[in-house]
Amino acid sequence: MEKRRCAACRKLFHPRPQSPEQKFCSASECQRERKRRWQRARRATDPDYRDNDVQANRQWRSRHPGYWRAYRCRHPELVIRNRDKQRERDRARRLKAPQPPPTSHLANEDASTLSFFLETGTYRMIPVTGEDLANEDACLVKIALVSGG
Repeated sequence: MEKRRCAACRKLFHPRPQSPEQKFCSASECQRERKRRWQRARRATDPDYRDNDVQANRQWRSRHPGYWRAYRCRHPELVIRNRDKQRERDRARRLKAPQPPPTSHLANEDASTLSFFLETGTYRMIPVTGEDLANEDACLVKIALVSGG
């Protein structure tokens, strides 16, 4: 009989004959991981499932209004850890430089990727070949300043 490696714990197991595509062993922690992965994928692809999940969580929180406050009181070390992690995320978000818009795969002839203001002046527009343009009416150009304004 064929053995497979579990997608969660990486141990070898014998898949059940009734489940030829089985990827997880029967250990309870591996089955919980299988369910978590399935739910994550379902939430990402199914808006109805996601909305139902949000609604169920909202109802649970309304039935247990003081749960999270009591949990944080019982686990102050987790509160500190969460605060530190949030500071790291905020710092990374602030430090992340804004990305310039992509210059390839332009689909709209009115699209502009200027991240700065052009001064008034006389410019030369030099056509640049762009086989990756989706709209044949679009023209990719290089603008060079000829004289200052």
